Amino acid sequence: MTLVQHRLQIPPGRDGHRLDQVLAELLPDHSRSRIKQWILDGHVRLDGTLPEPRTRVLGGQWAEIGIVAPEPADSAQPEAMALSVVHEDDAVLVIDKPAGLVVHPGAGNPAGTLQNGLLAYRPALAELPRSGILHRLDKDTSGLLLVAKTLPAHTHLVRDLEARRITREYRAVCVGTMTGGGVVDEPISRHRSQRTKMAVEPGGREAVTHYRVLARFAHHTFIAVRLDTGRTHQIRVHMAHLRHPLVGDPAYSGRLIIPAGASPRLADTLRGFRRQALHARRLCFVHPVSGETIDLLAPLPADFRALLAALADSDAAVDRLEKLPWPEHQRHSI
Repeated sequence: MTLVQHRLQIPPGRDGHRLDQVLAELLPDHSRSRIKQWILDGHVRLDGTLPEPRTRVLGGQWAEIGIVAPEPADSAQPEAMALSVVHEDDAVLVIDKPAGLVVHPGAGNPAGTLQNGLLAYRPALAELPRSGILHRLDKDTSGLLLVAKTLPAHTHLVRDLEARRITREYRAVCVGTMTGGGVVDEPISRHRSQRTKMAVEPGGREAVTHYRVLARFAHHTFIAVRLDTGRTHQIRVHMAHLRHPLVGDPAYSGRLIIPAGASPRLADTLRGFRRQALHARRLCFVHPVSGETIDLLAPLPADFRALLAALADSDAAVDRLEKLPWPEHQRHSI
């Protein structure tokens, strides 16, 4: 483990400010969340003592920091794979991830992940935390995923994510007919008894999901979703909490029910749709170097389009449904 030593004096005029906030200002190449973790891990001393992130500082104090340098992702080895690159420049990379591809190695998925593929595509990503991957998509969620290619870009974009300045917009199909759009502001934490699942729980982490109705079918609803936060399974958990789980969700939708009167085409499509009907369609962010607004769209994958066609009982309707924008009305609160 490599330690890069810093010895910084708290500048005048910062009396009473939080330590993690001041250090983030003094070390602009590192995010506040990363600095907070260093403090919690005991890598920061303030006038020789071990502080807390919330410790209030005084001008003239000395902070000594043993910064843990990002290590190569030794748990992920490069593996050549086909990647759908939507955008790339010297600072950022955006991938259209297919359903079925795991993002990071983990239990049960030691290899064959997007991270392995990225390390083969751009080996320098090994020097960044999580190979530059800034947010997650579940294995069976398709769509756009943002990757930083440099540490300054990573820090900038992490801060934008924390400040909710990056738009992540999804398309989903829910079970049941929803009456209107709204906001779900309910905390999420690990399920009390089923540890592979998440649940709405008092005392969980803040989770805010905005949703809008795009189209209603006889027994299902096509919705657009935007996230303020990025909790594990957030959209899936929040929609299930509203009793409108995502079609095909193996964890949160329960037993498959074919609606009465469903056409043979719809019945077959629902039986064959074996993943959550969730696609990360739009990603909009400010470029960390140029300041340009980057606004990207990923087309719906073939299985999602087939689901919409079966619900609408019309292949021709899918193109119209896919192009529907985020409705700015429907501002009900849930």
